[in-house]
Amino acid sequence: MTTLLVIAKEPVAGRVKTRLTPAFTPEQAAALAEASLADTLEAVAATPAGRRVLVLDGRPGPWLPPGFEVVAQCGGPLDERLAAAFAACEGPALLIGMDTPQVTPALLAPALVWDAYEAWFGPAADGGFWALGLAEPDPALLRGVPMSAPETGSVQHGRLTSAGLRVGRLPQLRDVDTAEDARLVAAEAPAGRFAALHARLTAAPAGSGTRAAGEDPAPVRTGPG
Repeated sequence: MTTLLVIAKEPVAGRVKTRLTPAFTPEQAAALAEASLADTLEAVAATPAGRRVLVLDGRPGPWLPPGFEVVAQCGGPLDERLAAAFAACEGPALLIGMDTPQVTPALLAPALVWDAYEAWFGPAADGGFWALGLAEPDPALLRGVPMSAPETGSVQHGRLTSAGLRVGRLPQLRDVDTAEDARLVAAEAPAGRFAALHARLTAAPAGSGTRAAGEDPAPVRTGPG
């Protein structure tokens, strides 16, 4: 069966989702990142897989559900870290990030079937990609791809097709990078932790000197359950 990989960063204020500030405080941005990660892991936990692996920069927290192996990210740029994640897999693997809390088992399900395709590609609205699947993981397919650039997705997709792989396409999703992204994604998946927290944080004027909902981030834990 397929290995499901989630590449993520520990949601620590000042280290994650810095583009959400100043619309949100660093603490609020980290809380939103934690909610996004918790929603993502919940979806992966509910998806049939041979292994579920969290490739983590940092330490696991109460947001981590059971059933996941945790491995440390290697150093270097993002393309090298993604390549290393695939290199540690035997057999088919599908990798996603922590920035699409709207992901569901139904969205992931097609990429667990390898009868017609040797790769799966999920484009992101910003020109990148939110999912990448390889029937035979080959780190060389990722190394040297420019990351966090408008052409990231097109270059990565081109790598797959240039290698002669039959590529299945997943629906386009929006990564949560900016405050506007957060608003749109929360509206798209209103039942999740991310949307609930976003609603609370935006109930008061953003950027005020107090927490948006009159709360500290600490009580706004977004771990499973």
